[in-house]
Amino acid sequence: MTETTPLDLAHAAMQAAPEDDAARLRFYHRLADTELFLLLAAEPAGDDIAPQVFALEQGAFVAAFDREERLATFCDAPAPYAALPGRVVAAQLAGQGIGLALNLAVAPSAHLLPAEAVDWLARTLGQRPDRAEGRPRGFAPAGDVAPALVAELEAKLRGLGALARQAGLARAVHDDGRAPLVAGFVGAVPGAEPGLAKAVAEAQVFSGGETELEVAFLPPEGAATEAFLRVSRAIDLSIPPAPDEGATRPEPAAPKVPYLRGYRQRDG
Repeated sequence: MTETTPLDLAHAAMQAAPEDDAARLRFYHRLADTELFLLLAAEPAGDDIAPQVFALEQGAFVAAFDREERLATFCDAPAPYAALPGRVVAAQLAGQGIGLALNLAVAPSAHLLPAEAVDWLARTLGQRPDRAEGRPRGFAPAGDVAPALVAELEAKLRGLGALARQAGLARAVHDDGRAPLVAGFVGAVPGAEPGLAKAVAEAQVFSGGETELEVAFLPPEGAATEAFLRVSRAIDLSIPPAPDEGATRPEPAAPKVPYLRGYRQRDG
């Protein structure tokens, strides 16, 4: 049985509701977080890779697939590839006038992303939220927050407990009457702030981007931290529990295709 991937599902939801901006954003978000197998023109030379560029009627495209088996089906012959997150592929293609041919001819999620869409995705993923300005005189409950934003924050920040002790949403109340919504992190590990801020920015954009959101980093202890924790809406940073050993497990994916030769991005 052909596996239906998360990217297939996100693509189907987008196609079923072409006027739904939220569905389209969820597809791009899933694409950014998916490991893609990028077809190369030649064997990798160290960390240097050269994607195979196809001249199609719609323009120049590189071919990428969300499963190694799909790449093998498309090529039907030995082929070099690079395994990279979608966000990295977008960043490398940005500004070159090259689009992304996704799962071309091998899956229901076959889709051509023109160069303009790739550039937009790269810009979007590069955004950072505003840092909270000034010292607030206090914090207030977040109140009504768009469910889409909450869901995106929870999905993005779940499992990041090693980078901060606690996180939550609240309003930062200033003397001039401003009360912006703030995603606050308590006791963030030094050096983790940029990554946490980037996760918040992506959650804000891919939730629809209608809610203005700032980010703040609070010390492990102190009056401001206590005030924030009293009123904030907690965001779970813990690692999701492992699946129940007694639960029914999905059928294993098809074995890796042995004749594909590739490069996988190193961590860090």
